[in-house]
Amino acid sequence: MNVTELFGSNVFGDEVMKNSLPKEVYKSLRKTIDEGEPLDSNIASAVANAMKDWAVSKGATHYTHWFQPLTNLTAEKHDSFIEPSGDKVIMQLTGKSLIVGEPDASSFPTGGARATSAARGYTAWDPTSPAFVKEGTLYIPTVFVSYTGETLDKKAPLLKSMTALDAQAKRLLKLFGIECRKVSTTVGPEQEYFLIDEEVYLARKDLYLTGRTLFGASASRGQELEDHYFGVLKPRISEFMRDLDETLWKYGIFAKTKHNEVAPAQHELAPVFTTTNVAVDANQLTMELMKKVAQRHHLVCLLHEKPFNGVNGSGKHNNWSLSTDTGLNLLEPGENPENNTLFMLVLACVIAAVDKYQGILRASVASAGNDHRLGANEAPPAIISVYLGDQLGALVDSIVMGREYVPKKAVPGSIGVPSSPIFPIDTTDRNRTSPFAFTGNKFEFRMLGSQASVADPNIVLNTIVAEEFSDAVDALSKATDFGKAVKELTGSLLKKHYRIIFNYNGYGPDWEPEAERRGLLNNKTTADAVPEFFKRENIDVFVHQGVYTEREVIARANIQLENYIKTINIEALTMIEMAKQDIYPAVNGYIAELCSVIAAKKGVSAKLACHADTALAEKLSTMNDAFAAAVEKLEKDLSEMPQGEGPASQKMAHIIVPDMDAVRTLADGMEKLTSSDYWPYPSYTDLMYSVK
Repeated sequence: MNVTELFGSNVFGDEVMKNSLPKEVYKSLRKTIDEGEPLDSNIASAVANAMKDWAVSKGATHYTHWFQPLTNLTAEKHDSFIEPSGDKVIMQLTGKSLIVGEPDASSFPTGGARATSAARGYTAWDPTSPAFVKEGTLYIPTVFVSYTGETLDKKAPLLKSMTALDAQAKRLLKLFGIECRKVSTTVGPEQEYFLIDEEVYLARKDLYLTGRTLFGASASRGQELEDHYFGVLKPRISEFMRDLDETLWKYGIFAKTKHNEVAPAQHELAPVFTTTNVAVDANQLTMELMKKVAQRHHLVCLLHEKPFNGVNGSGKHNNWSLSTDTGLNLLEPGENPENNTLFMLVLACVIAAVDKYQGILRASVASAGNDHRLGANEAPPAIISVYLGDQLGALVDSIVMGREYVPKKAVPGSIGVPSSPIFPIDTTDRNRTSPFAFTGNKFEFRMLGSQASVADPNIVLNTIVAEEFSDAVDALSKATDFGKAVKELTGSLLKKHYRIIFNYNGYGPDWEPEAERRGLLNNKTTADAVPEFFKRENIDVFVHQGVYTEREVIARANIQLENYIKTINIEALTMIEMAKQDIYPAVNGYIAELCSVIAAKKGVSAKLACHADTALAEKLSTMNDAFAAAVEKLEKDLSEMPQGEGPASQKMAHIIVPDMDAVRTLADGMEKLTSSDYWPYPSYTDLMYSVK
């Protein structure tokens, strides 16, 4: 296998465009891609024809406008290239068909952004993200909007947020005498996931209906030995990862790093960073391909944030940075950050944005699945905070406290063995407990859930930073002494938003009360987090930057709450079904078996034996009765839901979820006491250790 030839072979990338398009058409298209210039519709026919010819040469017979509705998934409607020509057909893709499609929008969630009767929707080509061929179809990345112009997807607002940040960053750079054509945000989303055996998966109704185990006693061996992280790959896992790498490379996805994660059966894939909207598309495609490749190996890829209780869940670390087309990374501190006034101002603006808009940044990663993960020992808490590390932390402290800064320089390190190489020790450590950590020349936003779209948090992040840049430019444009004004503004922002900086252990028991003292938000559930989008100041930032209309902000919040309610409802109904149909009768059957054994030994009837002093039978009988009562309470509470997303989500979060926890606790306790011959589902040991 020649990886360099394999890479991007299924993508209508730059080399293919250069070789297949007329020179002027290629230049015009590159200008749109590289500089954000409006697409020249006159070149559409030439691009469409070249794209069709290339796709047909790759075996494609159909094309689709590939878009990202408000479901965290992707959508596609396939049309063939064939057009009638007499009694025969020709293969054709017109410029109009490339640029605009018209899928029915009536069945996609809108959150009230349009009337139910308004079914017409449009998809429009996004030339900045490359088309590709998959399974006989040409996939054309697009945005999705309603007949009345409201965005109905995640890509359109993401592109708008990138445009906003580009515009405001260039305004800021211009004050420093720096000219560039474009400032781009870049993202490298690390993807965590679980792999389990397909046969075992199919025996678990909760897994294939909800994506997570609603019941399951902890295995005798979990992650306590810390031997799975970076451990030797099992043969089937290694084969899967090799297949996945090759598959992703064909689609131009920069799959770089793969390894075992902390929990048994858990793994991670990390890509090289790329432009944000391309990274979002690539991550959506990655999640789809992970599942399909797993099937080829008779495995199932679980992307739920918490498929197994008692071990680490899965997240998606969002490595975010911003750079100019000339190669300047605005988050590169350099060797002497104390003298890098541009970097310090950019840093202060990011810190200010995260503090001012912590509510919507937290809400952007809220989901039913992520509620199980945030705040656990493998994930940052639900409290937003910023980690700067030793070097920048000391520098910011000196500015805020008004004390002298003593620079910390990187020094060579050694393990004390003469033959071991000398290695550089960084000026700062990493903090894996921080939700928003500076990691050298980028920020790592670590709160994203593993199955979520990367678009949502990046829309928020781009928008709020653009707003802070805009405010900074407005303030500095009036300055008579620019150098002095920059330092004063930087210091003012750091002092005003100093509360959001926390360089210590986010898992520690002291952080939550300390965060409360600082006035930081701690919205632990989706029901509590999402209403932040309804606040006036949070709506205004999106409207001011041209990312969302007020109606679009409210619609997305409503959809998020609606999705949360429906997810919990499905889980609760599945739990009730499993409890009534499988677990309750299984435990009763085992109790009867215990009584029969006792009866045989004592020479009495099974009925009399059940009244005998048998600790295990009595304990299980008591627990099963309590289990039935807990299930009945869950069922009753679920049947009495209030109207409206707000009240319903609150009940789901604060009544239904605790009800489910009570049902599960009893079931998991009974599983440990019941013979595996009677227990109706594969155990955690079966699920996490069956793949060899």
